[in-house]
Amino acid sequence: MSTAPPKRLRIAVLNRIFEPTGGGAERYSIALVEQLSSRHEIHVFAQQIDHQWPSVHYHRISLPFTKPRWINQLWFAFATWWQTRTGFDVVHSHENTWHGQVQTVHVVPVTHSLLQGRSGWRRALRWLKIVTSPRLLAYLALERARYNVADGRCIALASSTQEPVMAASFPQTVGACEIVTPGVAAVPGRSTPEQRLIARTQLGLPLQGRCVLFVGNDFRKKGLPTLIQALAQLPTDVFLAVAGNAAQKALVQHELDASGQSARVFFLGALPAVDVAYEAADCLAHPTLEDTFAMVVLEAMAHGLPVVVSGASYCGISAMLSVGVDALLLSDPRDSVALHAALARVLADGTLTECLRMQGLRFARQHLWSEIALQQEAIYYKVAAKA
Repeated sequence: MSTAPPKRLRIAVLNRIFEPTGGGAERYSIALVEQLSSRHEIHVFAQQIDHQWPSVHYHRISLPFTKPRWINQLWFAFATWWQTRTGFDVVHSHENTWHGQVQTVHVVPVTHSLLQGRSGWRRALRWLKIVTSPRLLAYLALERARYNVADGRCIALASSTQEPVMAASFPQTVGACEIVTPGVAAVPGRSTPEQRLIARTQLGLPLQGRCVLFVGNDFRKKGLPTLIQALAQLPTDVFLAVAGNAAQKALVQHELDASGQSARVFFLGALPAVDVAYEAADCLAHPTLEDTFAMVVLEAMAHGLPVVVSGASYCGISAMLSVGVDALLLSDPRDSVALHAALARVLADGTLTECLRMQGLRFARQHLWSEIALQQEAIYYKVAAKA
């Protein structure tokens, strides 16, 4: 007896910014859309769109309120609710909205950041701050509605480190959470010397010397000030390439001037495709202070780069990595001396570097988008069946 093919679903994807330069959350959303668009009818609802993919339907949401951001967040939630309230099998939100059977959590909830670990008068003072702030009240109200799982919705997490955070802040979500990690489309491996020269030429980087790569749009949260301090202690042939929002440079200008390393730091801006930066580099440094996963670490591994990254207390992917085998982990990403020591090891110890390369490639091959998209698809079918 023949088996009927799986139902083709009509899916709405909500993401305010749908551009590859937006950041990890945006590239996560884009990758899933690309992988599943041939199997389902996918409609993207966004305010900023810089993406074209066969068979994907794009719907631009107006942007009447650029600031304050919380009002725009409310507007986006309302506008997308209005346009997707009927006609879709699944609504998948990557934003802080009150609707959507699938809610993917890319950042630490505001509730956790504001209240976790506070008790007594400290908690009372924090609540006083909240009730006198329309912005905070709006974000908390949206989160409360977003994580209401009474309707059978699924909360998708990027890493296991998010589970205790969600359990502490929103106990009702326990049992409704599923982990869908980011992935990579391919594992190209280490660039050849010729590819490295071409990439450096394209990016305007020095052709000689050793390149430490930093990728991130929030320079301070991702640890660039500490990395600049560590660079000052590394040999003079080592330089730093920074890929990310060029407007963020002003936020680290003080540390850059104080370090005296301006000539060794190259700001590349937001790149539409980060692959060329991975090809140009010798290693990746990601001393992040907060990342639910850190796609850049996985992408660097797929390009055969050894990685120095913050430990699991700060970075979700690190909970999946073996210390000194898959990557070098930092117990304190603010410690520039420890960061310098880790980078010095990676740049000088050929045996260690080769081990990290090979293990990183192995790890990346276990996290391909083609397989991860099927996990997401299974969630779609489950919530659609409940609906």
